[in-house]
Amino acid sequence: MMIDRLNSIHSQIRAAAENAGRTPDSVLLLAVSKTKSAQAITEAYQAGQRHFGENYVQEALAKQQELSAFAVTWHFIGPIQSNKTRLIAEHFDWVHSVDSLKIAQRLSSQRPAHLAALNICLQVNISDETSKSGIGLEDLAELCAQVGQLPHLRLRGVMAIPAPESQFERQRQPYQRLYRAVKQLPTAADLDTFSFGMSGDLAAAIMEGATIVRIGTALFGARS
Repeated sequence: MMIDRLNSIHSQIRAAAENAGRTPDSVLLLAVSKTKSAQAITEAYQAGQRHFGENYVQEALAKQQELSAFAVTWHFIGPIQSNKTRLIAEHFDWVHSVDSLKIAQRLSSQRPAHLAALNICLQVNISDETSKSGIGLEDLAELCAQVGQLPHLRLRGVMAIPAPESQFERQRQPYQRLYRAVKQLPTAADLDTFSFGMSGDLAAAIMEGATIVRIGTALFGARS
C-alpha cells in the first residue's frame, strides 16, 4: 500500500533527523516519479504527498495535464537540454539540475512573468564522475554569483548525486564537503536548500544537512 510505504519513508526521515539533532520537518520528501504513471502519482497524492520530481520533460507534461486538478509542486531533476528550457521554465516550480550559466539564463528569460520566480538548485558533480552532469566544486562560487543576479529565478541551493557508497561514513563525506563549501559562500545566508540523498543514503544525507531527499524506488518500487 502506498500509504504504508510513505509512512515507512517518513519514519526513516524522522529517525535520521533526530539522530542528526534536527527536526523532522526540516527535511522535505521529494517523490521521484519518473517513468511512473499518473495513477501511481495519484495514489501518492491521495496519501498526502505533494512534491514530485520528474526527469523527462515530455513525460512530465503529459502527467501534469492529467493531474491538473491536483495542487502538485513539480520539480525538474534531470539533465537539461537547451531546447527544453522553455517548457521547463513554463511548467515547473523547481529545477534541481542547473549546471551552466547558459541554461540559467535561458530559464530566466523564458519564465513567464505571471508565475512566481523559479526555484533553482545548482547541480554539483561532487565525486567528479565523468558520467554525471554538474559543475565542479571549484566553479560553485562563480556560478552562484552569476545565477543569483538573474531575474525570474530564485537561487535556493545545491543538488548532488555522489558516487554510490555502501558504508555510512563514506556516504557522509561528499555531502559534508559540499555543505561546508556552500556555507562559506558570500551568499550563504540566502541559500537554504540542500537536495541531497536518495533511497540508499538517506540517513547520511540528512546527517550532513539535506533539506530535500529524493526518493523513488522505496516509494514506487523498481523503475518501469
